[in-house]
Amino acid sequence: MNKAIITVVGRDTVGIIAKVCTYLSENDVNVLDISQTIIDGFFNMMMIVDYANTSKDFGTIVDDLEGLGDQIGVRIRCQREEIFTQMHRI
Repeated sequence: MNKAIITVVGRDTVGIIAKVCTYLSENDVNVLDISQTIIDGFFNMMMIVDYANTSKDFGTIVDDLEGLGDQIGVRIRCQREEIFTQMHRI
């Protein structure tokens, strides 16, 4: 299993989850866990995904998701789980 953490932050609008999940599904990236909330009009989502079955390299997925975020007006970040974990250790 190759896990990654995806975060999505920005003003809430219709279709954010659908567009992100459609991209992941089309590229054989499996969503393992998802949490989202909207606070005072701001959308925040965190996903744990498994990218072991995708044919794209990880860097391409990162770039594609950032580009998708630009298209829909949010910021999308994708990091390998081990990097995310190391960066957020207390």
